[in-house]
Amino acid sequence: MKAKEKLLIVDGHNLLFQMFFGMPNRIINKDGKAIQGVIGFVGALNKIIKQVQPTHVVVLFDGEYENSRTELLPEYKGNREDYSLVEEEENPFSQLPDVYRALDYMGIKYCETEDVEADDVIASYVLTYGKELLDIVISSWDSDFFQLISENVKILRYRGKCTTICDVAYLKEKFDIAPEVYADFKSIVGDNADNIKGAKGIGPKTASALLKQFGSLGEILKRTAEIEKKKVRESIEEDKDRLQINYEIIKLNDKAKLPFDLEELQYNKPEQKTNEVMQGIGLM
Repeated sequence: MKAKEKLLIVDGHNLLFQMFFGMPNRIINKDGKAIQGVIGFVGALNKIIKQVQPTHVVVLFDGEYENSRTELLPEYKGNREDYSLVEEEENPFSQLPDVYRALDYMGIKYCETEDVEADDVIASYVLTYGKELLDIVISSWDSDFFQLISENVKILRYRGKCTTICDVAYLKEKFDIAPEVYADFKSIVGDNADNIKGAKGIGPKTASALLKQFGSLGEILKRTAEIEKKKVRESIEEDKDRLQINYEIIKLNDKAKLPFDLEELQYNKPEQKTNEVMQGIGLM
């Protein structure tokens, strides 16, 4: 019987930032070039591939474009650092061209998104191919992807030997919710990472309880008068418009165009050592 196919989707910038800032020291090669982000990225990707054993791999990066989500919420990601103003030695993007060269050497497809966020393209891959066709693992620390979890879609949060696989049981244990209502849940509690404010004074436990009672954010907003606790009811009423906007921003769909067909992402390369890749692209 043929083994089930498995697609590994890597959130490229997420992994690059994690490795660039997570390496204990700045590493300079013999030519005086900083390469710690590239070494970290390649090393982590090799370990992720070894753990996941995918039949298909793609790495997706955010390109430079006007973010449509800021039209709904101008402060969306307004807390992020502007790296165009950052010195090269402190800028992860300075090592991105070499990361691309490494991926070319490794035979792994990648692309920068052109008019949407990488999140949107990742969601399109999951919602297009993840129904029953194959298993999918998303490598990212972005919690937005929790809404895509299913019996055959998991999130891998890479941290060396402490790597976590987030599945349906993980979400149930951590937040006592199902993946189907994670976007509703996050709309209520907010997301500091993306500068999204939730309902004032409502934390994860209360949000989970509300979703158990009403089933969805939409029903909560329709039936706010039925919320027993006065402070919770008043908070939802006061922040109703913002919560609706939050949901529009957070909820992922399958509308983004896929840069590669599944067949183009096939990966059956033998294991490649990090030093081999770095030497292969002339950085070591």
